[in-house]
Amino acid sequence: MSNISKIIDSHLHISRWREKDYISCFDKYLKEYNVNKINICAVPLYQANICNNIMLGFYKLLRPNTYIHGGIELIKIPIDNMPCDMDAVAQYRELMDIGFDGIKMLEGKPNEHKRIGNNLNHPALNKLYYEIENDGTHLLMHANDPDEFWDIKTAPKWAVEHGWAYLDKTFSSYEEIKNQVLQILKDYPNLSLTLAHFFFCGKEPQILEELFNQYPNLCVDLTPGGEMYVEFEKNPSYYKEFFNKYSNRLIFGTDRSFMCDEKYAKWLFNLVTGFIATDNTIKSFDNRELMGLGLSDEKRDNILFSNFERRVGFTPKPFNKEKFKSYIQKYFFALSSEDIDRIKPLMEKYL
Repeated sequence: MSNISKIIDSHLHISRWREKDYISCFDKYLKEYNVNKINICAVPLYQANICNNIMLGFYKLLRPNTYIHGGIELIKIPIDNMPCDMDAVAQYRELMDIGFDGIKMLEGKPNEHKRIGNNLNHPALNKLYYEIENDGTHLLMHANDPDEFWDIKTAPKWAVEHGWAYLDKTFSSYEEIKNQVLQILKDYPNLSLTLAHFFFCGKEPQILEELFNQYPNLCVDLTPGGEMYVEFEKNPSYYKEFFNKYSNRLIFGTDRSFMCDEKYAKWLFNLVTGFIATDNTIKSFDNRELMGLGLSDEKRDNILFSNFERRVGFTPKPFNKEKFKSYIQKYFFALSSEDIDRIKPLMEKYL
């Protein structure tokens, strides 16, 4: 893969605090993997979005050539109870004023979807989509999970252990979440939307073909989702044609986290880049063999960096230090005591 000219990893996370410095962790990733730029995204699995946003902000403050996608903190559930100066649109505006490059939503993942009331089409969120579409801001959305997670007979053991098996009626179905996303696209057809993990359509890529033909600003990213790479392996001729035809709608990312095991992270990076950028045989999920696509340089570059730059910007937005400081002070109440203990020294040192 020595002829790769540029890589932007569009989908990374800082999922929680550790003793190790997360700033140097991502610096090391950039250097060791020859990645040119990264986009770090908020993910409210172990911390509040507010805390994640602050961690992202400090990274961009110190490394201005970084893209960051912030999350909206749903401070009051149901969403209708959000304070007017902290509603979804107000928080979106604050993040844009600070210098965030886009928004990340995990609210379509079934357990988060349940937490917000099983409704991605809530009026408060519709107001957010309207503003994002109107501004041309990029939205990265995790919507759904693999369809086998709804059946105890097919849900992988690791998914069950993570709490990602959706076996009772309190969770929306795969089809219900998918249909809510389709309604968002119908209502906001020019939304600059990237659906993470191939929109979990590895078994039904025709859905993506139809959506690509209808919505000019829609993309999907190639972060595994191991099940989608299994489907790529099962139907190589179809998927080679698919990737060639839609190379301008596919975006590279690894979904690597600051918490990630290094051995797994290296294998993951080599899998996704090898599939896109070579015609080699690669060890994939479940020890399967996956043949690389052998794309042309132009189509490979579309996926590895160009599509992301065209949607998010050729350079990251400038960062407003004073707005960032005000944001932290405003939302201090939403932080845990551990978060505060970690953030205060950063504020004293850098703000």
